[in-house]
Amino acid sequence: MDRPHYRFWPARLPHSLTVPATSLWDNLAISAQRYPDKAAVVFFGRIYSYREVVRQAERLAATLVRLGVARGDRVMLDMQNCPQLLIAHFAILRANAVVVPVNPMNRAEELKHYITDPDAKVAITTADLAPEVARASDALPAEQRLSHLIVTHFTDGFDPQDPNADALPEAWRDWLLTSHPLPALAGGHVLSWTEALAHDAPPPPLQAGPADLAVLPYTSGTTGLPKGCMHPHSSLMHNASAAAAWGNGTCEAVALLVVPMFHITGMVSVMHTNIYLGSTLVIMPRWDRELAGRLISRWRVSTWTNIPTMVIDLLGSPNLDQFDLSSLTHIGGGGAAMPQAVAQRLLEQFGLKYVEGYGLTETAAPSHSNPHDAPKQQCLGIPFMSCDARVVNPDTMQEVAPGEQGEIFIHGPMVFSGYWKRPEATAAAFVAIEGKRFFRSGDLGRMDEDGYFFLTDRLKRMINASGFKVWPAEVEALMFRHPAIQEACVISAKDEYRGETVKAVVVLRQSHKGSVSEKAIIDWCRENMAVYKAPKIVQFADGLPKSGSGKVMWRLLQEAEKGSNG
Repeated sequence: MDRPHYRFWPARLPHSLTVPATSLWDNLAISAQRYPDKAAVVFFGRIYSYREVVRQAERLAATLVRLGVARGDRVMLDMQNCPQLLIAHFAILRANAVVVPVNPMNRAEELKHYITDPDAKVAITTADLAPEVARASDALPAEQRLSHLIVTHFTDGFDPQDPNADALPEAWRDWLLTSHPLPALAGGHVLSWTEALAHDAPPPPLQAGPADLAVLPYTSGTTGLPKGCMHPHSSLMHNASAAAAWGNGTCEAVALLVVPMFHITGMVSVMHTNIYLGSTLVIMPRWDRELAGRLISRWRVSTWTNIPTMVIDLLGSPNLDQFDLSSLTHIGGGGAAMPQAVAQRLLEQFGLKYVEGYGLTETAAPSHSNPHDAPKQQCLGIPFMSCDARVVNPDTMQEVAPGEQGEIFIHGPMVFSGYWKRPEATAAAFVAIEGKRFFRSGDLGRMDEDGYFFLTDRLKRMINASGFKVWPAEVEALMFRHPAIQEACVISAKDEYRGETVKAVVVLRQSHKGSVSEKAIIDWCRENMAVYKAPKIVQFADGLPKSGSGKVMWRLLQEAEKGSNG
């Protein structure tokens, strides 16, 4: 295979890396041995040293074992970014168990699947989300419910009365500071974060190694419920160590962690990479442009992985000239294309080249990235370290010529093992080429003469709203639970800010016509699914176009929507 991208490869780096033969826990333990008093995490002015992070994680690991968590068991982790999420993530690994990261925007109806599919008996969450988790568990048959729920308040992670604390956005005060009572858990036990850490019991022997399952993140698709992606320690370890090398990372780096840690990018490219390096993570629970500007200025943030809408928002702040962004040496991200004009402004005003990358849950974040010294705008980049990526005709399974469109196939140590409990889906996702096992991304792209990859279209039916990936089949399945809905077809609609947003074309049952409004459907959806999935637009129709076999012809509705937007 021709590899023209090697001409643009960073001269200091090898083309592939040997994956460390250790567990992800060892990265934290080694950094704590090297830099015990160094800041590992900063959260609203509260500084956690590496020694303290390890101590808390080991205490929580011991509690998990006491609650019955054994090697290979899956533990659900459902929270927004905070130090407790990082500590709990590593505690689960230290207990030789498997992290099941869950989007905290999910509602009880969705959360049931993340309890039953991985057979989770223990969950860790924040107090604002705990009632939703308990509601999901309580609605399940007794044998499928959670046995234990560990609940933390955001204020377990920082002191809002500290005079050195970073000021909270006013709109967040109730969310972050309210003290919630612990919910009841039918047939189970609820434990506070303070109780879970209030002992000196030793953690269990570390048994998990490179081949053991480490993380089970879920991804949706064109059909059915979300599928768990089986990632051993080794796949995440490769991309953490490779990202550290690719980005010139050192222990002196200060990273702004605002992309969510439940998502593969925040988890691997930011959290695991910086823990591997022994650098400092400045954590934001969610996006706020004024807070981001203040944190970059105060803590001298040097590296910031984001989604483009965050950069656009920060550059639009009326206080931009009051922020000191001079410490930033690396800025980049993915999930959606960075508008060329914004990338140009970053370069001209701040001397920063925005480095875009590409990856999926199945590839432990990056399978492609732009070289820092030679990035192309609105480009996925070149195949990442140790990665063999090709553009293949999905009909003939032959590699296509540069400039031609095909499906992006990926092979390398970052690729997941397969889908949890889904042997058929796993078999369909892989193909053998030249004796190598390639993952079929489902994305259509092209490679230019220089070996850089570009996304051209989607083979899979998916909506990209500000970097959040919305799978219509999942939204439709949830909508069918509404008593008034006979049929629903979810498509994308143009959105000036999000790029795309979710629209549902709905056929009402005869008995409910005239008594249910579009707004009522939207409100119901927001109550029963993560808000980014919920349709922002509902259009009633008398019927949906169908093929001769009775399948809904969603493409016709999608094309009609595009036509109405010019």
